[in-house]
Order: sequence, then C-alpha cells, then structure tokens
Amino acid sequence: MPLIKISMYPGRSTEQKSEFARAVTKAATEILGAKDRHVIVVFEENPSENWFQAGKPL
Repeated sequence: MPLIKISMYPGRSTEQKSEFARAVTKAATEILGAKDRHVIVVFEENPSENWFQAGKPL
C-alpha cells in the first residue's frame, strides 16, 4: 500500500489537491502496479516561513 506524502505551501484549493491526488494515484497504479484503493495521498501544508534550502529561507 503506497503512502505518498506531498509537502507544499498552503493555499491550494481542495479541487487542485483532488486533481493532483488523482494524478498521483494514477501514476502509482501504472508504475508501481498498486490498486487505486490501496494508494493513500497525504498533503502536508507548511507555511513558507518553515521552508529552508542551504540554510536560507525560501
């Protein structure tokens, strides 16, 4: 059972997240051979002030 976590900034609509979850689920079924009912997609929304790269805020 694939558990796919997506980290991103807040602000996407439920519709956007649903569409993306469907696309990720489709990819998991095609590439990994998973059944769609076994694919779990979790969105973790973290504010931009919590994101750093090379020790610097994004």
